[in-house]
Amino acid sequence: MSGEAGRSAVLLLAHGTPDVLGEMAAYLSKVTGGRPLPQEVVEELQHRYRQIGLGETPGAEAPPLTKWTLIQAHLLERSLDRNGDSNTRVYVGMRNWHPYIADAIAQMRLDGVTHIKAICLAPQNSRTSVGLYRKAVLAAADGLEVDFVAGWAEHPLLAQAFAERLWPVWALACAQSKRRVPVLFTAHSVPCRTVMTKEASDNGASQQEPPDTYAVEAKRTAELVAQHMAPVGFGEKDWYFAFQSQGVSGGPWIGPTVEETLKSIKDEGHVGVVMQPIGFLCDHVEILYDIDIAFTEKARELGLKLWRAESLNDSDVLINALTQIATGQYKAVVDEAIVPAQV
Repeated sequence: MSGEAGRSAVLLLAHGTPDVLGEMAAYLSKVTGGRPLPQEVVEELQHRYRQIGLGETPGAEAPPLTKWTLIQAHLLERSLDRNGDSNTRVYVGMRNWHPYIADAIAQMRLDGVTHIKAICLAPQNSRTSVGLYRKAVLAAADGLEVDFVAGWAEHPLLAQAFAERLWPVWALACAQSKRRVPVLFTAHSVPCRTVMTKEASDNGASQQEPPDTYAVEAKRTAELVAQHMAPVGFGEKDWYFAFQSQGVSGGPWIGPTVEETLKSIKDEGHVGVVMQPIGFLCDHVEILYDIDIAFTEKARELGLKLWRAESLNDSDVLINALTQIATGQYKAVVDEAIVPAQV
């Protein structure tokens, strides 16, 4: 981002995505921590990314996740400037691809930044996602002061942003179907082993880590969106929740799955469904392929029509939520153990 560097800056954290199909194997190696995946898994994911526009050579614009994350950073920096924080720059760091978190923090050092407000663009806290972002930030930020935002699943503006995207498509679906159409809220699934209670060692003594809150926080976000929809007659019986995009590398992942939930919706006599992923803040493969292509086809096979709420992407309300977190107006869950970081 342009502008004079301040001593404090915001770092937006995201998953990362390959720029071309030929980078898929290297990208997946980052995702799995170096564990190799079968060639058929690499080829299947290349197929999915090809379906959403990724090619053999760089396109005219960055892949959706990278493009929208950079746009969100730009919009947040402008919002901070309007709120009187004209010297607060916003950087982007990806965990699994360029621009890497370590590279972003290295640039922050060069720009004279000494205090980082790190905000994960995955609002619901989990060891699988947020925990790994935290680890990457701490590894690169030695000697810098870090406020790491560990969760903001209950931010009222987050729920409002999702509700504003949901209302028009739900109204359309109900009108076209001439009956009430349920909404299926989703969040990305995680391996069961990552949310199970674990044993931790403290000075040689064994103790249990607190339970992972991810599933609870994801469902809480969905509940808050539903509450925002209440003034237009949206009720508890109008929505379902499922975890999507279970991994292709084996092992049990948390559910219920979208596939089995769609079947249940059909079995209950519905003719259609509106999907809204409330764990994602912008378009990427889990939306543009998993929902728009795979789940749409699954719904069709079941005799359901599927609509999807538009992703937040450049939502003004989302940017306002991030502004409140960055400026401390909203008290997000901050990891006090690293505020400040030890030198």
